[in-house]
Amino acid sequence: MFKGRAGKIRTRAAASVVLVAVFGLHPAAAPAADLADPAGSRVLDWSGFYGGLQGSAGASFGTYDFGPTTIGPRRVRSIATGDATGSRDLGSDATTVAGGAFAGWTWQDGAFVYGIEADLAGTNLKRGARSDATGFGYEAIDPPFALIREKTDVFGAARARVGYAFGNNLIYVTAGLTGANGRVLATYPDLAGSPAATAMRDVSYLGFTLGAGVQFAVDPHLSLGIDYRYSDLGESRRFGLGTLPGPDGGPVTTRTGFVSNKMMARLIWHPQALSLVPEEEDEAPKDARFSLHGQTTFVNQGVTGFRSPYRGPQSLVPDQAQATTTATLFLGLKLFEGTEVYYNPEFSQGFGLSRTLGVAGFVNGEAQKAGAPFPKLRSNRYFVRQTFGLGGETEAVPDGPNSIAGTRDVERITVIAGKFALGDYFDGNVYAHDPRVDFMNWGLWASAAWDFPANLPGFMQGVMVEYNRAEFAVRAAYTQVPKEPSSDVLDPRVFERAGAVVEVEERHVLPGLDQPGRLRLGLFSNVGNTANFRQVVALTQAGAFPDINTAVAATREPRRKSGAYINLEQALTPDLGLFARASVNDGRNENLSFTDIDGSVSGGLSLKGTAWGRPQDTIGFGAAANRISPSHRAYFANGGLGLLIGDGRLDRYAPERAVEVYYALNLTKAVTMSFDYQHVESPAYNRDRGPADFFGTRLHTDF
Repeated sequence: MFKGRAGKIRTRAAASVVLVAVFGLHPAAAPAADLADPAGSRVLDWSGFYGGLQGSAGASFGTYDFGPTTIGPRRVRSIATGDATGSRDLGSDATTVAGGAFAGWTWQDGAFVYGIEADLAGTNLKRGARSDATGFGYEAIDPPFALIREKTDVFGAARARVGYAFGNNLIYVTAGLTGANGRVLATYPDLAGSPAATAMRDVSYLGFTLGAGVQFAVDPHLSLGIDYRYSDLGESRRFGLGTLPGPDGGPVTTRTGFVSNKMMARLIWHPQALSLVPEEEDEAPKDARFSLHGQTTFVNQGVTGFRSPYRGPQSLVPDQAQATTTATLFLGLKLFEGTEVYYNPEFSQGFGLSRTLGVAGFVNGEAQKAGAPFPKLRSNRYFVRQTFGLGGETEAVPDGPNSIAGTRDVERITVIAGKFALGDYFDGNVYAHDPRVDFMNWGLWASAAWDFPANLPGFMQGVMVEYNRAEFAVRAAYTQVPKEPSSDVLDPRVFERAGAVVEVEERHVLPGLDQPGRLRLGLFSNVGNTANFRQVVALTQAGAFPDINTAVAATREPRRKSGAYINLEQALTPDLGLFARASVNDGRNENLSFTDIDGSVSGGLSLKGTAWGRPQDTIGFGAAANRISPSHRAYFANGGLGLLIGDGRLDRYAPERAVEVYYALNLTKAVTMSFDYQHVESPAYNRDRGPADFFGTRLHTDF
């Protein structure tokens, strides 16, 4: 939901723009190749053999379709289609580790690349479905179902690739054939009380695959990549699956179908030694009419086992892994001096751990509540920016995401209207604000008790006005809010239900250290369709409703939530910076958009790697503590469900505390690989659960 780092942009050939529009990427890491130059001096030559390893944890999803099924000559109700992602007790969802090897050959003509590739990957995709067997002598069985499961272990594919090279990067599309195995297992109940009958059948699939990917050369012999593919495996032939016991039983026959989506990170070996294009130094910004940038971020994250004596519908589940991917295009056009329009389409795919549930200060800032097993395209930002210069000193404006190179007055008024994220302009912090490159914990990259209005991916529509001077800035926004908590639909009644925030930013130089710093103070107030915690607890305990969540749905009405935050960023040396935040809200009513936190404090340090010869690397250490109000605790203790958490009960409350450490390894000017560790005490404020340890990797590129 936040902007990636800036990269340099040059005008490209029309073909590159077409490919860029498809993938949400654009070339700016290095100058464009002169396509008339046969040497292709500014484009890396990818020709020749390559091979490598690919894998992910939690980024493979499948859909099995069972049936129609017959018992003897009679057809029974078709078994429900189900998602499959390799189960570790995640209800209808699950996660899988997918990994394997691949090899291929590439040919290149100027900037255009084509080739062939074959791969083999092992997975653990599985899904169970229940078949209604009523009418066959099973009415007395509770539940009256047969259980059928399918598991897929191996995928293979042969694909053609066509792509476009720019600088040390390559984007491509793929198409080809794919195959997979399947093992179908059935368990049938027995009315006589003897052991249930079982059956097993191996099946195979052959279908087609479509996909896309991106590669980044980081060494003459190595490149990194992100590869997505959609595979339609078709349907198997009808096969027998044992015999259903009972008075009306008989031989069972069925068939299965299978579709999958996979996203995998790749490590690619190039024996021919690639000749990398030298990276150029940034030039001084020049006036421009256009801005075109992009980013991709791939996060793999897992949690180990932890104490979990009971589990609710929104609990964190132990021993699982998940992955998320985003790809964003930042388009900008200067209509005339001072007036700019921007548009940001974004693909997102994947889920946070436990479907982004179970921890109030969630552990992956890229995990959206609008996750999907397939790449989902949204228009996340579209807005107009009008800048009114007030004269005096000017400053350079760099070319970057949602920034067009030029100059502007330091003293100015800026008006933004359209769709954007409030975090683009409020609560900023140079050390902890972008989960694509720094801290990923929600309690560290944001003032966590600020329930900023947003749809599920984190964006809303509204107006922002800022007055800026060299010493300070004052900004305010008035925006829509969701129609109800955690809704993707924004409420159109902006004069009755809306969000408002005002922030004052003070800029200073720390005496004695001669290092810059900023202090931000924000006040916010939202009116949304929410329930009151004390009211729904009282109604539930009085027996007016069967459960507290029914009471919530029945009593929602326009209510206000207000609060404040303070945010400090301070450079201590040119390489070492400190950050700290504190935020609070009134804690009386449901949160609308962000997360289940009524008070939060956080802070930490960010250190560049100059001391060990890696000045572009960053190591960060941060800690956060979150709490909720007494009425909010009573709500969860009575079985309430929040935006992210809800264990079904809360016997022993404790503040949720988190520690995060990351190391961001800068591989090239455009590519960063991060390693992340988080430790969370009392997830969801539940002293009976955890502590939980999270390990993650993050591949981020920007152009």
